[in-house]
Amino acid sequence: MRLDRFLVESSIGTRQKVRDYVKAGLIKVNGKITIEPSIDVSEETDVIKYKDVIVELGKKRYYMFHKPGGCVTARTDSNCKTVMDYFSKENMEGIFHVGRLDKDTEGLLLFTNDGEFNKRLMSPEEDVKKTYFFWALGSLNDKEKELLEKGIYISKDEAITKPAKIEVVHEGIWKEFKSQLQVVKFYKAKGNNEKQSVVAGYLTISEGRKHQVKRMLKAVGCYVIYLKRVSIGELKLDEDLMQGEYRELKEDEIKLLMKDHYNE
Repeated sequence: MRLDRFLVESSIGTRQKVRDYVKAGLIKVNGKITIEPSIDVSEETDVIKYKDVIVELGKKRYYMFHKPGGCVTARTDSNCKTVMDYFSKENMEGIFHVGRLDKDTEGLLLFTNDGEFNKRLMSPEEDVKKTYFFWALGSLNDKEKELLEKGIYISKDEAITKPAKIEVVHEGIWKEFKSQLQVVKFYKAKGNNEKQSVVAGYLTISEGRKHQVKRMLKAVGCYVIYLKRVSIGELKLDEDLMQGEYRELKEDEIKLLMKDHYNE
């Protein structure tokens, strides 16, 4: 097994981080510092140390979390509750979130100590699709939907977005949909604003740019007031999980996410 892979699977860090550790001289193999991440090591006969502490190959762990709005995707934060605070009953040493969701965004967030799993889902080259449900102020005509699906510029300094998929499920005026709990939480219409156009639907993307869904919809004149990630690849959020709850991924769910992945 490659040294960097061994370190990743031992929860020392992501593939990039462990490579940095190796090159910084923090890893010893059989008592000698090595600066080559690709060397082969044996988990059975070699003694591998990180900062002079023996590293042991550990169990891979995978969690599905139903992120609520209002918490940040971080390990610690001096001002806000973090997603890690919901795992207080678990030993989360070496566990990290796979990607991130904005503070006000809800939905599916995964956690693991498996660097290959993280790479499979987050690397731009893997082209893994993520689907979001949204409510937005505004409307979407056929031309605007086509722009979203073919690719759109969301900043003058960025390349056009990759092809996406849009499915509109509700459209009308605010007054018709104000009974929707999740919308009311984020937007309070006053006076004539009840005639404000609103649209809801699903947007599927295969990138992970900052605030990408909000920025794509803004580029066609829509202002997102509610956003929830409902799936990653073919894995859907378990709706039996209440906001703030989590569970371990099942074996078939892990295989579903890792299918077609090849070993380097």
